Amino acid sequence: MSTLHPTTRPGRPARHRVCVLPGDGVGVEVVNALLPIFDALQLPIELDFGQIGWECWRQNGDPVPAETWAKIAAADATLLGAITSKGLHEAEAELPAALRDTGRTYVSPVIQLRQRLSLYANVRPVTDVLGDNRFRFTVIRENTEGLYAGLDFASIPAEFEPLLKAKELAGAPWTRASADDATMTVRLQTRAGLTRLFKFAFEYARRHDYQRVTLADKPNVLRYSGAFAREILENVAAQYPDIAWNIDNVDAVALWMIRRPERFGVIVAENMFGDILSDLGAGVMGGLGFAPSANIGDAGAYFEPVHGSAPAHVGQDKANPSAMFLSLALLLEHLGYGAEAWAIEQAVTQVVRHDCQTYDSGGQASTGQCAAAIIQRSVLNLHSLTASLDKGPALTRSHA
Repeated sequence: MSTLHPTTRPGRPARHRVCVLPGDGVGVEVVNALLPIFDALQLPIELDFGQIGWECWRQNGDPVPAETWAKIAAADATLLGAITSKGLHEAEAELPAALRDTGRTYVSPVIQLRQRLSLYANVRPVTDVLGDNRFRFTVIRENTEGLYAGLDFASIPAEFEPLLKAKELAGAPWTRASADDATMTVRLQTRAGLTRLFKFAFEYARRHDYQRVTLADKPNVLRYSGAFAREILENVAAQYPDIAWNIDNVDAVALWMIRRPERFGVIVAENMFGDILSDLGAGVMGGLGFAPSANIGDAGAYFEPVHGSAPAHVGQDKANPSAMFLSLALLLEHLGYGAEAWAIEQAVTQVVRHDCQTYDSGGQASTGQCAAAIIQRSVLNLHSLTASLDKGPALTRSHA
């Protein structure tokens, strides 16, 4: 995650502002457990707290209020705890009576953030937190296009009827009596969208010492869109001759993520394939409680653990705070606090291996106990790093 130059101490950036959105459920709990680290590491960061999520929807019919958008716009980055999402009927039923049947539609705040801020790259580092440092790779998922582009239809749009009827006349394997007997979702991939995604993947590989970029796709079935992506990938890859690249079928990538995770560097994929692979990566790490994420665009970024709001565990002080701390490490690296990011990253690994574990990894430690241990270790790691850099010996990147 963090990248440190071997013999120099990273310079202290100017003071930053971070918008903190605790959200729903255990999101509030892990954010509260995390907050003392800002003072413990003496980070020159101003925190600006805002509201987001299900309670905002239930009260006002808007899961991202206007004042929250203003706070996000004024911040250098956003830290999100977790949010709750429910289906259309459940969302309508939980609105105040005066707001029901008024045409309001619940749209997940994370989708709104990604689309409104054009945060096209979802970054999911996968490290061997619980093991012996056998693997270290990152899944980079496209966030705005693909099968999640919003072209999802309850029935067949009239514009597509001629295409489907031509297929049916030619002997299509499906059967339908009318347009309402089928639904349709379109995978949209644009040249601009894929170009910026692939450039991001190669730049990320170069900055983080990865030797290979793998596109996970299904070109043997999705032939035309697969060929389109390949052409763009080849053009982008030519600008990075120091980094190898290849295209693998997404199902094969899933298999080898389980069998041989050490073979990967950066895995890049369109929205739905990347969604699936990134959660698989969390499983390879040891569970969602260890999985951080970053959502990055050209003019904004937000960072969140991917475990969700876990309403069944609210109030039990049992949620694993590791992913929250690792998400903060990604945020700090993004803002230029490389030393602090490294200290937190190392602390999480040290604590979960040697000090305490929450229920999801077989332990009995509470959220607060693990968070306190991570903060204490982070401070020690930062002091140790500072002393080492003062003495001058080279510091090599740790993959722990």
